[in-house]
Amino acid sequence: MQRPRAGRMIGMSFQGKRRPKKPAPRATRAARTPKPGTEGGPFAKANPERLINAEPKPVKIRADEAEANFRAVHDDDGTRLQKVLASAGVASRRVCENLIAEGRVSVNGKVIIEPGVRVKPEDVTIHVDGVRVTLDVEHRYVMFNKPAKVMTTMSDPEGRRSIGDFLTGEYKNLRLFHVGRLDYETEGLLLLTNDGQLANKLAHPSYEVPKTYLAEVSGQLPAKKAKQLKSGIELEDGPIAADDCTIIGSAGSKTMVEITLHSGRNRIVRRMFEAVGHPVQRLVRTGIGRITIGDQAQGSLRDLEPQEIGHLMDLTSTGGSNG
Repeated sequence: MQRPRAGRMIGMSFQGKRRPKKPAPRATRAARTPKPGTEGGPFAKANPERLINAEPKPVKIRADEAEANFRAVHDDDGTRLQKVLASAGVASRRVCENLIAEGRVSVNGKVIIEPGVRVKPEDVTIHVDGVRVTLDVEHRYVMFNKPAKVMTTMSDPEGRRSIGDFLTGEYKNLRLFHVGRLDYETEGLLLLTNDGQLANKLAHPSYEVPKTYLAEVSGQLPAKKAKQLKSGIELEDGPIAADDCTIIGSAGSKTMVEITLHSGRNRIVRRMFEAVGHPVQRLVRTGIGRITIGDQAQGSLRDLEPQEIGHLMDLTSTGGSNG
């Protein structure tokens, strides 16, 4: 995936040399994070059809395997699979029947080609073209692009701006709460939900959910220090290592760095750069797993799309202390 124009993400302009990179296909290019106060973005409305790949690869399985898969997941008291998919917003029931017939749907890891199979949505995991389908229609999952100087609380007794100040319309009545935290000065992606179980899993360290940040740090950060952050450093509360750390560019007395790690320790990114002598001047969280903030305007909210919710569920469906 081509790296976004990170300098523009947090308002910097870099004139330094860069290694030429091949342009990525438009569909996979990550969008930039806008400067504070900018409007617009590609997420004006959800598009369930994006759940279906543009270039599907139908699966062919033997008749005996298809029969075994049918028996493994079929429940006489359940709902027809195509109706479950249609109710989840994948496509019309007729299109869902075609998806099943083409071998593009799996239930609990078993490819299903028989539209007559019945399942109980609460008891199964369904994927279409490898993307998990969200079957829960009761819970809501919202992305908030947090500006700087906003408390990661729903209200603040001291009168500082908080998440609750940005909840308008229907969002006010959803009883949303934040997943994890961003400190007062940190900007970017913050998830809100009323699904306590998923929120607890995403925040639990045993699931090792990766989070990506763009950091504007003081000074010219040498490559050896980026490598040091990846190999591990010692902090007052124990050792820590970044999953990835890449220098994007530099300008004057500032360096732009993209860093990914799965730790949820307090102010961990800021403390890591302070430990190597390059304090953070500005910090933006741009991604959680494969979910990115894109061009979403600061201070705005949007509902996650079905495939994004499915990705979060996949992130927390394996591993963890309780499996």
